[in-house]
Amino acid sequence: MLKTIDRMIAGFRSFKAAYYEQRPERVMTLVEGSQSPEVVLIACSDSRVDPAILTNAEPGELFVVRNVAALVPPFENDGRYHGTSAALEYAVRDLKVSDAVVLSHSNCGGVKALVAAQNGDVADRTFINPWMSLMGECATDADPDVVSKESLKRSLANLRTFPFVQTAEASGYLRLHGWWFDMKAGVLYALNEETGDFEARA
Repeated sequence: MLKTIDRMIAGFRSFKAAYYEQRPERVMTLVEGSQSPEVVLIACSDSRVDPAILTNAEPGELFVVRNVAALVPPFENDGRYHGTSAALEYAVRDLKVSDAVVLSHSNCGGVKALVAAQNGDVADRTFINPWMSLMGECATDADPDVVSKESLKRSLANLRTFPFVQTAEASGYLRLHGWWFDMKAGVLYALNEETGDFEARA
């Protein structure tokens, strides 16, 4: 039985055959030109929720930003380290994407840790705890999936604190979306920002 790392190498060989051998013109377009994705997608680092696999995306179609719980921090201009914010800035200001998607999901470990911390069960995690505290006020329910959806709404609100996002959205060039994936049911929900409800899309 192949170990995961061996299957990864085999998987790369399949990727190479599909693109470099069968579709070399597609690869050359990506290599010789600059990237031009239309979508920036902020997703969770969870190994079970790969946005490219979920959306069946081709190479070059998505500019993906992944972090614990798919959080978008608020805009801060303090000269410190802001990996998610830097990626967003590049996507919106340089790549000029037309859509920004925040993709959260059910059964999220980061959100479960947030709910546990709100109940006094704080894990000894140097970086996860302060990161998840960004959404501390969202943890008003015992159900992590409910909290995950509220956290997604907060991430969208935080996204709108970035001046370059405000400008792009106001001009009609950038559209914001909130998606929530139910892993057990295999259903993708989209947030209706007018009603605050999540509506099944696929």
